[in-house]
Amino acid sequence: MGFDLLVRDARLPEAGRGGPTVDIGVYGGRFAAIAPRLAEEAGEVVEAGGRLVSPGFVETHIHLDKTCIIDRCACEEGRAHRAMERVSAVKHTFTVEDVADRATRTLEKCITHGTTLMRTHAEVDPKVGLRGFEGVRSLVERYAWAIDIEICVMPQEGLTDNPGTDELMVAALENGATVVGAAPSYDADPAAQIRRVFELARRYDLDIDMHLDSGNTAEHLDLLLVCELAEEHGWQGRVTIGHATKLSLVPPDRLAELAARLRDAGVAVTVLPSTDLWLGGRDQQWGVRRNVADANALSRLGVLCAISSNNILNPFTPMGDGQLIRQANLYANTVQRASPEELEAVWGMFTTDSARLMRRQDHGIAPGKPADFVLVDAPSAVDALREIAPTLGAWKRGRRTFTRGAPVLHRP
Repeated sequence: MGFDLLVRDARLPEAGRGGPTVDIGVYGGRFAAIAPRLAEEAGEVVEAGGRLVSPGFVETHIHLDKTCIIDRCACEEGRAHRAMERVSAVKHTFTVEDVADRATRTLEKCITHGTTLMRTHAEVDPKVGLRGFEGVRSLVERYAWAIDIEICVMPQEGLTDNPGTDELMVAALENGATVVGAAPSYDADPAAQIRRVFELARRYDLDIDMHLDSGNTAEHLDLLLVCELAEEHGWQGRVTIGHATKLSLVPPDRLAELAARLRDAGVAVTVLPSTDLWLGGRDQQWGVRRNVADANALSRLGVLCAISSNNILNPFTPMGDGQLIRQANLYANTVQRASPEELEAVWGMFTTDSARLMRRQDHGIAPGKPADFVLVDAPSAVDALREIAPTLGAWKRGRRTFTRGAPVLHRP
């Protein structure tokens, strides 16, 4: 048979540098054949030239609703970041159109850096109402040609002690939110918020993605209650905690105990290096702690882990461009992981493992799966991470979504 698209001389992540290349045939928006040499004709032929062809990148934790507001917020003073307060102070300026415009700016950057699947958080509370959620929701269908988007609705400024927020959470869940979020550390009763979020998840049969266990000490861990409730309600494999920076503060034997608890309860962890580095250790003037959980260590102990961007261009993270390869490189530098085996594991944390976290079993390069993939200007995933290699193109269901030219030296 003929193919709609044929990618020649591609190197898959598992092949490694110098490993064998393959041809990839796509038909009807799905991978149809993968072999060392495919002789069939195709409507379009892409010459990979031995470069890396990877499953589409997966952003499991980002905040499109409050991206690109850094210029609206008051400058920081001293070591205290006051990120939530600084965002809260400008929420009254948010309109549905404003949110959509800012989110579009960041979303398009993510797409042009290879992201084909995303879970974005959206805050609701009496200050912003549903405007952030509605602005992001307006992009889901508009950009479906390039990216699949899930919306996780969350109470950033408290739930049980913030009157009107619970009703807004329910309204968003009734009108298109597909994941239930939480930020219990901002609630007067964190445990009550966690329990309420599990109630909502069960009522609407949705996954949970919480902001959890950021702090300067690991004396109290909300993840223990989360694991207990995941098992109690049969929600194993449907719960994720983001940040979990307190896991960077425990000794190896305690980390092994906590990892076993997370693994057995089916609770995944998303590490957000840029934000966690920016916000962490602000109680210290010198010898500042890293504040980034070691996802490699957790992964080896059986915990499903992802790496994502979180915030971009706002008080929580004033830098960023939606480039997951850059984010993963930053993470690897921070936790000091650089062996080929470690970096191959990191690559999975924003491709196949992060897709598993979102329970997308059809994500990956194999016959029959949707043809969502990225062409990277590197011979392997390890090289791409070490050098922050640029993406040269991506395809969503077999259709090209962007093109970036490879650099050319103009020698005299």
